[in-house]
Parts: sequence; C-alpha cells; structure tokens
Amino acid sequence: MKKSQLNSSVFLFVLILSFSVSWAALSSILDVTPGSQDFLGCLQSNSNNVTSISQLTFTYGNASFLPTWQVHVQNTRFLKPSTPKPSVIVTPVDETLVQTTLHCAKKHGYELRIRSGGHDYEGLSYTADVPFVMLDFTNMRSIDVDVANRTAWVQAGAALGALYYAISQKTDTLYFPAGVCPTVGVGGYMGGGGYGNLLRKYGTAADNVIDVRFMDVKGNILDRNSMGEDLFWAIRGGGASSFGIVLAWKLRLVAVPEKVTVFILNKTLEEGATQIFHKYQYVAPTIDRNLHIRTQVFAEYIGNTTKKTIRIMFEGIYQGTSDTLLPLLDEKFPELGVTREICEEIRMVQSTLVFWGLPSSTPTEILTNRSAIAKLNNKSKSDYVRTPIPINGLKKIWRKLMENDQSALLMINPFGGRIADYSETAIPYPHRAGVLLQMLKTVNFNGQASDTTPTSLRRMAWLRSLDELLTPYVSKNPREAYSNYNDLDFGVGSATYEEASLWGERYWKRDNFKKLIQIKAKVDPLNFFRRPQSIPVFSTPLSDM
Repeated sequence: MKKSQLNSSVFLFVLILSFSVSWAALSSILDVTPGSQDFLGCLQSNSNNVTSISQLTFTYGNASFLPTWQVHVQNTRFLKPSTPKPSVIVTPVDETLVQTTLHCAKKHGYELRIRSGGHDYEGLSYTADVPFVMLDFTNMRSIDVDVANRTAWVQAGAALGALYYAISQKTDTLYFPAGVCPTVGVGGYMGGGGYGNLLRKYGTAADNVIDVRFMDVKGNILDRNSMGEDLFWAIRGGGASSFGIVLAWKLRLVAVPEKVTVFILNKTLEEGATQIFHKYQYVAPTIDRNLHIRTQVFAEYIGNTTKKTIRIMFEGIYQGTSDTLLPLLDEKFPELGVTREICEEIRMVQSTLVFWGLPSSTPTEILTNRSAIAKLNNKSKSDYVRTPIPINGLKKIWRKLMENDQSALLMINPFGGRIADYSETAIPYPHRAGVLLQMLKTVNFNGQASDTTPTSLRRMAWLRSLDELLTPYVSKNPREAYSNYNDLDFGVGSATYEEASLWGERYWKRDNFKKLIQIKAKVDPLNFFRRPQSIPVFSTPLSDM
C-alpha cells in the first residue's frame, strides 16, 4: 500500500484556496443543515478540492444522505425514523480525507463512527445518541493479492466476499480463514477476532493478520513496526475502533486443496437428533482439524400438523476429498449418516456460497455484489459451551425452542484444533482451549413493521428467557461472549472498572481487558475513539483501583 502524503507546496495551495472559495458555494453544493457548518467549513479549509468534498460528503438535507446511510445498514431493524443518524457522512477515497475528517471531528466536538461493512450487531458503526460524523469506507476497498508471498493487503471498506473472490481469481489453493457472510466489512471484522469454517485448521482471522495501516488519534499513519507490539496486539481482537482507524490489513493467506468436500443433512427428533447432537459435542471439537461441522437448530411443524419438532441441520466442510472424509466419519461419527450421495467436491470459494445458503453453481461474482446478499433483521446473543450439554439439558432447550413462533435460530460452531493452540492472551480474543462450541442465538423480526411491535417485543423477551435457561450449560466466571456479536443488554457503564467489567470481561476476560485499558490510556488518553462498550479510559489509573 502506498502512503498518502501532503508536501509543503500542497499545504500552501490549500491555504490559498481556502480563502478563494466561498463558503456559500460549498453550502449550496452540500445543502448544509444547521449544526454541521463548522465541520464542513473545516473540511473545506483543509482540502485542495472543494468539488471532491461535495461528492464525498453528505448532510441530512442532501438527497443522497439517506441512501448513503441506509445502503450498508446490514440489520434492517435499525432502518426506522427513530434511529439517530449522523450529522455528516464522509466517504473518503484516500487516507488524506480520513486524516482531515479526524482532525475536523476533534476540532468541532463530534464523535466519530467508523463503518466498513455495517454489520455491527447493535448498529454502533452508523448510529449514536450524540452528534457524530460517520466515516464510511465504502470507497476504500482495494484488494491486492500476492500469491507468491501468500499475503493480501485489504483496505478497510472491502467485504469478505470480495476478498474471497479476489483470491479465487488468482488461485484455488489459497484462502483466508474468515467468516461466510460475504458482506461483512474487513475493517471491523478483524478488530473483533473473526472466525469461520477454517478456525479448527488455522485459528481466527486476527491470528492471521501480519501487518496494518492504522491512523492514531493524532492522525499519524502507523504500521506494525511503528506502532509497537502492544497496540498491534490490541487491535487484533480488542476492538480496533477503540484505538484509532484501520485503513488496511495485511493478511496471511492459508493453504487449501483445489477441491474441498461439503455436505448438508438434516435430522429431526424423530430421527434421533437429540442423541446425534449429544455425540456431536464430543466429536466435532476433537475430530481431524480438516473437518468443520456447523449446526443450525430450528423448531418447526411436522408437515401440515399442529405438532412441532426440532430439526438440526449439519453442514460440513472437509479440506480434502470424499474418499478420505467418508472413512473418517464412518470411524468417528457413523450416527450422522453421511453418504457419498450427499457429498459435493467443489472449490473453496464455492463453499462460501453453500454455507451462505446458495447453490454451489451460483456464479462466484455474486460475492462481490453486496446488494445481491440478503440483509438481516434480528437480535442476537452469543455463548460458549465448555462442557457437553447433557441429554436432559438438550431436551429443555428443544422445548424452549418449540415455545417460539418460528422466529428463532441457534447456530453452533465447534471449536478445538488450531484455535485452541493459541494462548488466550496471544491476542485479545480469549475463547480458546477448553471451548467446545460457540453458540449464536437469534430471533428475527420478519413480518413486523419494527422491532418494537408487540410481537417483536415478545420475541425479544423469549430470547432473553432462552439466555437465562442456558445459564447452567454455558461458560461461567465469566460467562463468555463474542465481541463481534456485541450485546448492549450486558450494560454500557464505563465510569469504573466494576461497571465496565460487566461487559468487558465477558468479551475479553479479565487479564486481556485490563491490558486493553492500559493500552487505550496510552494511545487515546482523552478517549476520543469512544462508543458504547468501547475500551474505557478512567480518571484514576487502573493500577490504583
């Protein structure tokens, strides 16, 4: 990645231009609303191209403001008039405008929200209860794949689907170990750790980050060497936006075979799903690291009757051929009943389509088309399972699912393997050795006008009651949660460590959370980069508490 620099002659030109271009002209271009004039005037006076500013900056009175804000709101429950919106949206095409935006937001008292893909589970990358500027990286999404060195530089606004597609255009024997949702933005994703179908083989996405271009609170552009290992540690899993602005990540690509094997099969209670899932908890985290078996659990009606059952979908991906997979499953997990007929050998990039619910024959170009991928409309919570859930516990969970109005889903990924090889302090992401399963619990608001209708509120209450029911069966002290599945139900207090620990220790555990707080105090002591559940800064040093 080439560094963006302004030499002294450009600064002189900017100074001259700032006096030669009228503020009234820029106001007319942007259709400025009250409250944002000072910020926009600051952008103008620090830019050498007012026309460019007008094309890349949007205020509420501008016709493009709402479409620009809405297009990457990936959870549609936030698409409602009552959702607080930014005073200004800035969509930079280069690092210089990022620096200027940061400078002007600080100067004029705006908070900053940073959006790379818009998948924040609580909408915190594009909404706030205070005046804020949204820095939207939609125009900074270049991807540079280096097959010879097995690396890729990826700008913050690129999405995972575009990354996978770019890799696949150069090779079928390299990939990146990240998630299966194609529209997730790279910038924020790595900052929370990131996991996917290769986690048992290669660990988290953040485990495979090897360098970064990063802007600190002073506007300095840093890489791994210049920022130091503490800050580089913090931004890979500790919430990078608490510390500054990720401009691009350098990623380590990993080896995959030319063909992988995928299979999908369903089991209902009547087909022994409870016993099969019970064994799955023992087998999936310990089996060959080349095999990953995700499960999705639903309650549904049996045919046209009024009786409900549980259906569990087992979705497998094996780094090899079915000739090797089938004997492995026959030995370790014959109860699952995988046969050659349901196995499909495809390219790794096609497996991303399959795990997103698309046929493997779908043109892979769809991975680059964010508008072609359906958005979500839900509320989610996460848990980690460290002890297999007993049969009677599973039956309680199934009964609870059957109480739901078919708006619920459990998505479960097995851990173990490479992700457990790393110390829980290797990076801030701590959910390592001893974790058997990660569980995502979701209710959707499909068919509802908003997430505040009586039906939606009942669904939300049901989800929280499921959370309570699961308490005996999930991790304890702390009850672990995944920071990329942030959940404001944990609380947002940050005035004291005791308040912040209610959510911080769940995401990062005590040692990592305290280290993150200490690094934050050094690199952003005035806490400019803040939002609910960001790494806090305390008036009293942590060591004195």
